[in-house]
Amino acid sequence: MNYLVDTHTLIWAVCSPGKLSPKIRLLLRNPDENIMVSVVSFWEISLKYSLGKLYLEGLTPEDFVEAATDTGFQIVELNAFTTSTYHQLKATHHRDPFDRMLIWQAIRQDYTLISKDKAVHLYQSEGLKVAW
Repeated sequence: MNYLVDTHTLIWAVCSPGKLSPKIRLLLRNPDENIMVSVVSFWEISLKYSLGKLYLEGLTPEDFVEAATDTGFQIVELNAFTTSTYHQLKATHHRDPFDRMLIWQAIRQDYTLISKDKAVHLYQSEGLKVAW
């Protein structure tokens, strides 16, 4: 199956794996699963870090690209089709554009989004698949 980690899942996988649920820790270590991280998450980490809203425990935003690949995650780009169809995401359970773009990317590319965020589950009516 193809999974997309949201930003907090990426940060926890790299910095604080104990914050992940046991189910997700097993899933992320399973070599038979395709675990993706979106470039959107790197952008979000960099922006929040620059604003002083995110502390990374001795890492910089630049370190997350290598950390993600070292963890076994595949990096997925944000393509023109996904960005140009973003307006089709009608539900507005999040105001954060990063969360909304990750949700839309997961829907459009048929990924299951790995997220602890309870509001993410509300997008299942839009076709989102969620794991936690």
